[in-house]
Amino acid sequence: MNTVYFPKVRELRTHKEDIEQKLHISIMIQGKKVTYHGEAVYEYTAELVLQAMAFGFSAKQALQLLEPDTTFKVIAMKHFTRRKDMEEVRGRVIGKEGKTKRTIENISDTELIISNNDIGILGRSIQVEAAIVALGNLIRGTKEANTYAFLERHNKDTKRKRSDLGLKDEEQKELQQFKEDTEDDTE
Repeated sequence: MNTVYFPKVRELRTHKEDIEQKLHISIMIQGKKVTYHGEAVYEYTAELVLQAMAFGFSAKQALQLLEPDTTFKVIAMKHFTRRKDMEEVRGRVIGKEGKTKRTIENISDTELIISNNDIGILGRSIQVEAAIVALGNLIRGTKEANTYAFLERHNKDTKRKRSDLGLKDEEQKELQQFKEDTEDDTE
């Protein structure tokens, strides 16, 4: 039996049955204290989902953690700077009218929530790691344009890596020829 403390329990109360069904656990809410139990296999995922919800993500966003290769990380802005004025650092991450935050979310294909001096990041593992690096650079003082360029370069590299199997050109051609030959044989 594990416990998570929620600052706002309303979202959990509204979607409690759905979450219990999808996570295969039972949830008990006592004020801001949420206790859950189930099989050990499901408790780990439930821990991540409930922590994401406690941080401020909606139930729909937090349930994305059920998909493979999706993760939730919390980073402390204090780890990336020595500055005492954290309000200015938060303002740098959020940007004018939230533009910087929205742009980072769109380019990195992650979801961000800024709470006090912490940033919650939800998305695919590779994209979350890139967003952490980009946010760290931004907090340290890198220009926004350089941060965006880093994320775009990272996206381009990951797309290239997905399509490239690490084979040399000749091996790639042989593999393509083999695929074409096997398609011809099946017809």
